[in-house]
Amino acid sequence: MANIKSQIKRNLTNEKARLRNKQVRTEVKSVTRVVREQVEAGNADEAKTALQAASRKLDKAVSKGVLHKNTAANRKSKLAKLVNGL
Repeated sequence: MANIKSQIKRNLTNEKARLRNKQVRTEVKSVTRVVREQVEAGNADEAKTALQAASRKLDKAVSKGVLHKNTAANRKSKLAKLVNGL
């Protein structure tokens, strides 16, 4: 445990950020899974709407600093390729 007051405060903010980042990553994984499930089921319309939601979540994750912009771009590209393959 830290003895320095600033480090104690920093540990608290780090924990808050960790929990926030964990929530964002979980949401991104969830919407990505929905897109993949819709593609496997062969539902083109639902897959497209799910892809839009996933793209939005990925962009928000980038703006919050959870994901790198290139990582999000790669994931969006891969999902779009799946959806367009229907």
